[in-house]
Amino acid sequence: MLINLQKKIEPSKKNLALKYFIAAGVYGALFGYGAMFLRYVDPYTIFGSAITLSIFGIVATLIVLAVVFFKDRFFCSNICPIGAVLGLLSKISLNKIKIDKEKCVSCSMCEKNCPTGSINSKEKAVDNVTCVKCLKCLSVCKKDAIGYGIKKKEDCKFSLKRRDFIYSISALALFGAIYKASLEYGKKVAYRIKNIILPPGAVSEEEFSKKCLNCNLCVNNCPNKIIQKANKDFSFIHIDYSKGEGYCKFDCSECSKNCPSGAIRKIKQDEKQNTRIAMAILNREKCLNCSICMTKCPKGAIYKDDNNIVTIDPSKCIGCARCAKECPNGAIDIFAIQNQRMI
Repeated sequence: MLINLQKKIEPSKKNLALKYFIAAGVYGALFGYGAMFLRYVDPYTIFGSAITLSIFGIVATLIVLAVVFFKDRFFCSNICPIGAVLGLLSKISLNKIKIDKEKCVSCSMCEKNCPTGSINSKEKAVDNVTCVKCLKCLSVCKKDAIGYGIKKKEDCKFSLKRRDFIYSISALALFGAIYKASLEYGKKVAYRIKNIILPPGAVSEEEFSKKCLNCNLCVNNCPNKIIQKANKDFSFIHIDYSKGEGYCKFDCSECSKNCPSGAIRKIKQDEKQNTRIAMAILNREKCLNCSICMTKCPKGAIYKDDNNIVTIDPSKCIGCARCAKECPNGAIDIFAIQNQRMI
């Protein structure tokens, strides 16, 4: 039933100029402030977000699937920014779909079976900009009038119509405007995340915000469940020690292993164990001087001074929060630092 329904729905027959403006906006934002904007258009990131039950990921995935189901390859040929660039490159490609006008009888079988609406059977022409080279037209043509290969030199002349020229200038202007705006917006976003704790290997807020795709793979693979998805308070993935087990496992580097964008660098176990991601501070008014935190600190950063009082050595602390987790009186707080570093 679903297959029959899809066959009844014809693909769009237009090469929409909108895709060039979408591409200009996406690439302007991408070059202006990195992967922060890519997460809204990259299918891999969108599907990854959907798997971790992100509302944005689920909604975006359903929209893409609906467009693909009802309009076949409409998304690829008229929306996808990568498809727009590939279409422009196909203008100068030597290999193209071509129709032999002498053999063609204008039966329109190729046009009806083209998933992108790239064939005009009346004019016996193929729009190779939107064509995705699926070769369905070759398989349905009974007269062998359609071929794929190098076109003759006279058929490859470049002609820029007035309307296309206006579209090009407008798209370039949009690219420049989005690029400039994204640079300014990126600075504001980086400032907003100054007080969050990032997974080990993230280096700094600015670098993390440029590379993070919000794919949530680190969230999904954190064994202690302290890495949280972006929310209304924090627009990026972050560590929240009030969640899950409440501390970062000393012998774990799963977030580093699963990050696909480099927002969290691939770091070895010993490097992770010596990377400061936050700092612990002791509230002496609450401290019971019980020494429990001393026995649980994996770095030996907590000791008793000459007066037999529990003290934290800031030069050894990596901010894993194990001490805060074990403290029976809540006397230890963990605060964010601006840049991660090896100690």
